[in-house]
Amino acid sequence: MKKLKTALIVGCCVLAFGLSPVASPEGSSSLRLLSQSQYADSITAVFGAAVVPNVRFAPVQRVEGLLSAGARTAGVTSGSLEPMFRSAEDVALRVIHPDYRDRLIPCRPGDSAKRDDGCARIFLSSVGRALYRREISSREIDRVLRIAGDAADESRDFYSGIAAALAYMLSSPDFLYVRETVEPDPSKLGKWRLDGASRASRLSFFLWNSGPDDVLLRAAARGELHDRRGIERQVKRMLASDRVQQGTRAFFSDMLAVEGFDLIAKDPIIYPAFTSRVVSQAREQLLRTLVDHTVVRDLDYRDLFVTRKTFMSRDLAVIYQVPVRVAPDQWMEYEFPEGSPRAGVLTLAGFLARYAHPGRTSPTNRGRGLRETLLCQRVPDPPPNVNFSLFEDQEHQFKTARERLDAHATNPVCAACHRLTDPIGLVLEHFDGAGQYRETEDGAFIDTRGKVAGVSVRDANQLGEALKGDPAVSSCVVKRLLSFGTGRKLTEADQPVISRLGDEFVDTGYRFKALLKSIATSEEFLSADSPLQPLPRQEVARAN
Repeated sequence: MKKLKTALIVGCCVLAFGLSPVASPEGSSSLRLLSQSQYADSITAVFGAAVVPNVRFAPVQRVEGLLSAGARTAGVTSGSLEPMFRSAEDVALRVIHPDYRDRLIPCRPGDSAKRDDGCARIFLSSVGRALYRREISSREIDRVLRIAGDAADESRDFYSGIAAALAYMLSSPDFLYVRETVEPDPSKLGKWRLDGASRASRLSFFLWNSGPDDVLLRAAARGELHDRRGIERQVKRMLASDRVQQGTRAFFSDMLAVEGFDLIAKDPIIYPAFTSRVVSQAREQLLRTLVDHTVVRDLDYRDLFVTRKTFMSRDLAVIYQVPVRVAPDQWMEYEFPEGSPRAGVLTLAGFLARYAHPGRTSPTNRGRGLRETLLCQRVPDPPPNVNFSLFEDQEHQFKTARERLDAHATNPVCAACHRLTDPIGLVLEHFDGAGQYRETEDGAFIDTRGKVAGVSVRDANQLGEALKGDPAVSSCVVKRLLSFGTGRKLTEADQPVISRLGDEFVDTGYRFKALLKSIATSEEFLSADSPLQPLPRQEVARAN
C-alpha cells in the first residue's frame, strides 16, 4: 500500500498546485476540492450510509462568506491527504465486509482465495463511473484491475484486492476534486461550454450535495444537458427527490458557517445546562428548521425570521424551559405559543449561542453575525489598537451590555462599526449567552430597543418582522445560493443575473425551491467560467 499511497499524494498535489499542462482551451479544467459533507454524501449515494466513516478534512478558506467558493483555491498536501487516504481504506474495508459485500458487489468470484478479473471488472467499472462522475476509460479500468489483481495475489483474497482498488479510487484526484472541463460550443463559434459530465456534476452537487446518479449521467452522455428542455426535465426530477433536502442542508451549513459550532464553549458554572450535547442539538435544530421551512413545507423564505415552528429535543427543552415529552436522542415538531418571546431562527439557541462569548452575551457578535451571514453586509474587523478595558468592566461599573457598549462606543475609532452591529444585537439581549430567556442582567432591567433597516424595534419579534420586510434578506440568499452552486466568487459581471433571479424569487412568493430551479436552469449557472485555466501556483500556496 505504501507505493500506492505515494502515487496518490503526488497525483493530488500535481492537481492542487495547477501543474497539469494545458496546451489549448479545449479540455482545460477548473478544479474544486470536495467538501467534507460532499465527500460523505457522495459515499452514501454510492454505497449507503453504513459505510461512511467519520472523516475530518483540513480547513478551507472562506471566500465571500462561503467555503464552497474557497474550494477552488484549496489544495492538498501529503499531510492533509493522509486522513483522506485512511478514510478511503476504511470505506473500502467496510464495503468488502461480509455484512455488506453481498449487497454492494453484484457478482461472486469463482474462488474467493484468488483474483477474478471478470468479477472485479464488473464491480469496479460501475463504481468507478459513479465515483469519478463520468465515463471512465479502458486504460483507467485496466489500472485499477491491476491493483486489485496484484493485491489479491499477494493476500490470496479476492476481496482484499477489491478493497485495494477501491481505496485507490476513493483517494484519487478524480474523486476528491470536482473537475469541470470545457469543449467547443457548436452553437456559438469560437466559444466554449462545459461538457455534459461537468454539467451533470454541477447540477448534482448544487441540488443534492453529491455526485450525479445514473439517470443524470446517462442524460449527460446523450447530450440532453445541452438542451434547455433536457435540463428542465432533470432539474424537475431532482427537485422532487428527498435528496434535495441534503443539498439544502449543505447550503445553509455553508451560508451560516455552522462549522463554528465546533468552537462553542460555555462556562459550565454560568451555563450548567449548556452541555456538548446541547451544542450538537442546537446546530441540528437550526438546520432542521431551515430545511423543513424552505424545502419540506416550501414556505416564504422571509418567514424564517418570524416562524414559531421548529423541532425540539429533550436537552434543548431545558434551555428553552418548555415542558415537552420526547425520548432521548429523538426529535419532535414544536411550535412556540403566541406571546412567546421566541419567533424566527434568530431566537433559536443555535444562533444565539454561536454568536456569544463563553460567559456572557455579545450584541456586537450577534449583530455582526446577522449582517454578514443573512444580509451579505460586511462589517470591518476592529482595529488592532482598540482598548477593551471599558467593555470588560471588571468592577461591574456597568450592569447591562447596553451600558458597557455605550461606554465602549465613546471611542470614535469603534463607533462606526458598532453603529452597524449593536442596534441589532441589543434587541436580542433578552437571551443570555446560552440562548436562555431572561428579563434582567445583574439585577438591572434589560432594554432591548434597537433599529434595523431604518425601522425602530423593541424586541426580537419586531426584529424578525423588520427583517422579513428588508429586501437585503432575499437579495442575500440569491447571491449566496448562486455563488454556492457555481463554486466561485461573484463579480460585477454577475449583477444582471442576480437581479433577474431576484425578480423571479419575488414573483414566486420567495419560495426557496423555486429559486433552486431558477438558478439550476439558468444559462449562466451552467456556463463555463472564464478563463478555465489551472490555478496559479502562488495562489494555491497562499490558500494553504
